[in-house]
Amino acid sequence: MTTPVCPFVKAARPDDTGSAKKAAIGGSEAARKDSGDAATVSPKCPFGYDSNNFKLGPLSCMICQALLFESTKCIPCSHLFCKVCISRFKDCPLCGADIEKLEADTNLQSMVDRFIEGHARIKRALVDTNGEAEQALNEDKKVIYEDVSLDRGAFLVQQAMRAFRAQNIESAKSRLTMCAEDIRDQLEKVGNTPELCSQLGAVLGMLGDCCRAMGDAGAAINYFEESVEFLTKLPTDDLEITHTLSVSLNKIGDLKYYDGELQASRSYYYRSLGVRLDVIKNNPGVASQILDVAVSLAKVADVDRTLGQEDVAVDGFQEAIKLLESLTLKSEEAGLEPRRLSVLEFLKTQLAEKQSEATVSSVSP
Repeated sequence: MTTPVCPFVKAARPDDTGSAKKAAIGGSEAARKDSGDAATVSPKCPFGYDSNNFKLGPLSCMICQALLFESTKCIPCSHLFCKVCISRFKDCPLCGADIEKLEADTNLQSMVDRFIEGHARIKRALVDTNGEAEQALNEDKKVIYEDVSLDRGAFLVQQAMRAFRAQNIESAKSRLTMCAEDIRDQLEKVGNTPELCSQLGAVLGMLGDCCRAMGDAGAAINYFEESVEFLTKLPTDDLEITHTLSVSLNKIGDLKYYDGELQASRSYYYRSLGVRLDVIKNNPGVASQILDVAVSLAKVADVDRTLGQEDVAVDGFQEAIKLLESLTLKSEEAGLEPRRLSVLEFLKTQLAEKQSEATVSSVSP
C-alpha cells in the first residue's frame, strides 16, 4: 500500500495579503520589533501534538499511533485502543493480559472528537524568550493570531497518514473527510486559489486510496475524479501537482482495468501519459519524471495488448525500454536505480513473453 504525502508541507496561507503579516508569522523578536506594536502568537496544541513532529499523546492509540477512533477498552486491563486496531489481538499489546471482551468507551471518544474539532483553534498567550507568559491583552500590545486553518489541515492529514499506515482505514478516512470539509469551507470564502485546490486535490486522492483499500471501487473513482477536477485547474509548472494529477488518473485507469472497462482504462492511462510527457518536455533532466513516463507507457501498452493491438503494444514497451536504458542517474538520484531496474525488467519480460509465444507458434505442426 502506497503511503500518501502530506499536501500541507509546503502550503502557503491563502489569506496572506501583506508583507507585515508575513513578517509577523515568523514569530521572532526581530519581526515583532519590525511590526511595531503587533506580535504574532503561533497556535500550539495544549497536549503537544504538532504537525511536524512525531508525538504520542494521552488521546493516542498505541497501536496505530494516531488519535483514538472508536475508542475501545480491553477488559479486564482497561487499556484503550482504536476498535479496529485492538480487534486484531487476543492479548493486550501493552500489558499482555488476556482480552476477555472489548467495550466501547463513548465518553473518551467524545473527548477525542471535541479535541479534534477544537485543535489549533485555541488562542495562546505570547511567551517571551525567558519562557514566561506575557499579558496577551496588554493595552499597549496588540496580539495578532495567525489563521490556523492550514495548521489544522496538516494535523488532520498527519493523523490520517499514521492510521493509514497501520491499516486503520476507517480512522484515516474520517480524518481526511474532516480535512476536505475544512478546505471546502475555505474555498467558499476565498475562491479557487492554487494552494487550496492543490491541497483539496491531494486530500481527495487520499480519500480515494482509503476507499480503494476498503474495496469500494465506485467511491474511490469518484474521489479520484474529483481530485483530477481540482488539480487540472492548477498551473502545470509544479512537478508535485502534475505528479499527483497523473497518479490520480492512473488510479482511475487501474480501477477501470480491474472492472473490465479496457477502453475507459486506456483513456485514463493515456491522459496520465500526456501529463507526464508535457512535464519532461519542460523538465528534460528530471529522472523521476522520466521514470513516470516509462510507467505510463507500460500501462498503455499493457491495455493495448489486452485489446489485441499487439504491434502498438510492442512499440509502447520498446519506447519505454529505450527511455530507461538511456537514463543516466546523478549521484543524488541513486535512490531511483532500484525502481528503474524493476520497471526495465518488467518491460523486457513483456517483450520476451511475446517473442517466446511467437517462437512456439512458428515451430508448431
